[in-house]
Amino acid sequence: MAAVPGGRRSGSAAGAHFFCTAGRGLEPFLMREVRSRLAATQVEYISGKVFFTTCSDLNMLKKLKSAERLFLLIKKQLPLNVSSVSKGKIFNEMQKLTNDDPESWLNAISIWKNLLELDAKKIKLSQKNANSLKRKVGENDIIAKKLKTEQMQEIQENKECQLEKQIEEETLEQGNFTTKRDKSQEELQNDVAEAVDTHNQNDLTFRVSCRCSGAIAKTFTAQEVGRVIGIALMKQFGWKADLRNPNLEIFIHLSDIYSVVGIPVFRVPLASRAYIKTAGLRSTIAWAMASLAEIKDVYYVGADVSDSQLLGACDNLKAAGLKDKIELLKVSVIELPLPSESVDIIISDIPFGKKFKLGKDIKHIIQEMERVLCVGGTIVLLLSEDHHRRLKGCEESSVPLNSKGSRTDKPGSTECLNPEEKAAISEPVSSSFAASNQECLDRMPPFGSLVPVECYRVSLGKTDALIYKYKKSHSPGQ
Repeated sequence: MAAVPGGRRSGSAAGAHFFCTAGRGLEPFLMREVRSRLAATQVEYISGKVFFTTCSDLNMLKKLKSAERLFLLIKKQLPLNVSSVSKGKIFNEMQKLTNDDPESWLNAISIWKNLLELDAKKIKLSQKNANSLKRKVGENDIIAKKLKTEQMQEIQENKECQLEKQIEEETLEQGNFTTKRDKSQEELQNDVAEAVDTHNQNDLTFRVSCRCSGAIAKTFTAQEVGRVIGIALMKQFGWKADLRNPNLEIFIHLSDIYSVVGIPVFRVPLASRAYIKTAGLRSTIAWAMASLAEIKDVYYVGADVSDSQLLGACDNLKAAGLKDKIELLKVSVIELPLPSESVDIIISDIPFGKKFKLGKDIKHIIQEMERVLCVGGTIVLLLSEDHHRRLKGCEESSVPLNSKGSRTDKPGSTECLNPEEKAAISEPVSSSFAASNQECLDRMPPFGSLVPVECYRVSLGKTDALIYKYKKSHSPGQ
């Protein structure tokens, strides 16, 4: 059972090996993003995960928008054989994940430490620069206040005492604020230092998080797998288990397609945006739709008929510091207060589900969007299967996803395994997604002047949806 090593030391020209989890159907967006944002190489995928190699630091890695979580790769290999094999033999195979290639584990731990240490140094340098800037600003403030005081003394000598008292209070207040902020930054730095202060391998504390799917999930629980791997790690490296507050977390996913082992790089998922105070559409789906729209310098307008949705959007804009850059309107999408052909890009999550049932209104919505869109403009829509059928003008059922992913994901699911294992691959990754894209497009005719140019089937958790990109080819009536 051959394995791909987790990576070399961070100082090597080859970079480190990572993988990200992604919502089903978002793999092509994540593959494009890691190539463009991280200059990643060796970009491969299996359903729900994208593997890549990059030399980027944590500051760049945390900017990924289409990923759910980021992991430092320790190893990936073919699935464990659970058919006609005793539990004891399967346990031995699990232990080999740690015992057969200890160097890949030690290399991954070294890279993990180096990433955290480098990030801690950058935080310290940033804090030092911030303090220097505050001192410089403080000095300028003192000079400005002194000049102002002298001028005021010449004009109003009788107010000198009051002015000095005011300056003293302002300075005291600013000093208290600075002290609190410095204390907060110091606590953050201490947290990072605590995580990287494990130069002795035996000082490491860890816990194992497991996910099992397919045949192995019918034979073992995630707790059983975690216990086996945990005991093997303690024996192999002398690490100590700590389920509450470990230095290190080990993630293992065992399925019918692969066995993957990695280290979560961040405790908080990448998909959790700090500026989103009111949750709506999944952040990764929203980013994928925006990336398809290819937005440049624009004037933004957001529209909704619901007061609660507008209030939630306003809270998010405040948290993101964008309140002055995006105008929110309470209007119906069927009657937009905009001139014809006045908008370049429209992005819309068309409501659907038990709470929202548009029925035939979907056609009126798209017609109004078509009216306000400029020729050559772009519309990106998130559509349900029912929306899709109604826009086609027929009631036949669309081909659903299977339980393990899209129809085209499965043939390419072993693309990222070793070269000698690629005999199991029936088509390349790129052609797999292209085939899925083309199949969606072939089943969707133009809507008036709107021509579909791209389509992606994505998972929303309990249900699936379609992201469609349209281009307006001409003015209606021409």
